[in-house]
Amino acid sequence: MPIALRAAHPQDAEAVAQVLCESRRVFLPFAPMAHPPDEVQAWIASALIPGGGVTIATRAGQAVAMLALSGDDPCRWINQLCVMPGHTGLGFGAQLLRFAHDTLPPPIRLYTFQANSGARRFYERHGYQAIASSDGAGNEERSPDVLYEWRGGGPG
Repeated sequence: MPIALRAAHPQDAEAVAQVLCESRRVFLPFAPMAHPPDEVQAWIASALIPGGGVTIATRAGQAVAMLALSGDDPCRWINQLCVMPGHTGLGFGAQLLRFAHDTLPPPIRLYTFQANSGARRFYERHGYQAIASSDGAGNEERSPDVLYEWRGGGPG
């Protein structure tokens, strides 16, 4: 079944929140979310989607992955890249990452948690390099993180 990408609309807030919350719950048990799902959905509806840069991947009309981008100088950011459990390894994340690379000029940066070995392998396979790490004092989850950067070229 083909993967379809499209811009998120205000009516997608619930689906985007479900992808984000469920992927965090299943894949990041070491870093529980700092906010309950209803607050996450309200933030998505009031700030994330209206701010632009949110793309969803759908399969059979259902949102199964989401990407949130921002374009601050001197680099651009992947703020969120989440795939619904049961849909990993099917190309949704890779297609969203290619979309980010086609949309934003390098360098592109993102954070992931140090303990998120699957995400770290995924980003490294796609040409991202770790450029800094922290003890997590600067994130809401207080979980050690890694800052990655993609400078273009190489795997997309």
